Amino acid sequence: MKKLIILMCATIYLFAQSEFSEPLPSFDEPRKVAIQLYDSDLEKVNHNLSTIYNILKEYPEESLKVAVIAYGNGVRALKKDYDKDTLTRIKSLMEYDVEFIVCKNTMDTMKWTKKDFIDDVSYVQAGIVELIEKQVAGYIGIIAY
Repeated sequence: MKKLIILMCATIYLFAQSEFSEPLPSFDEPRKVAIQLYDSDLEKVNHNLSTIYNILKEYPEESLKVAVIAYGNGVRALKKDYDKDTLTRIKSLMEYDVEFIVCKNTMDTMKWTKKDFIDDVSYVQAGIVELIEKQVAGYIGIIAY
């Protein structure tokens, strides 16, 4: 319990020290980030994941929404047979409510099924369209590498 209180105080203190633009991020007005994942190169995927961790460090959890939209070759990074260490990082990010979204068009082209992918990913018909719709809904689109 003591550790939780210390963590909460530290989070509040760090949040107060940051210089965020108005309106300040909050539960009612969270920062929303959509990250494009269109390459399965291990170094690039891990760079994207590191970018997400950096974003998570700056914002209190309740004031941030992160969606990773995988399409094209990037879909491979969410398959069960991808690099084990990287999949562990992805699953860790899911515990922080980072949403990972897979493009069904890519799945169909590659003849992959939902059984090929890690648990708890979401599916949309067209990943690139999802990216567009996220931006219309107020998400900031990012290409991290």
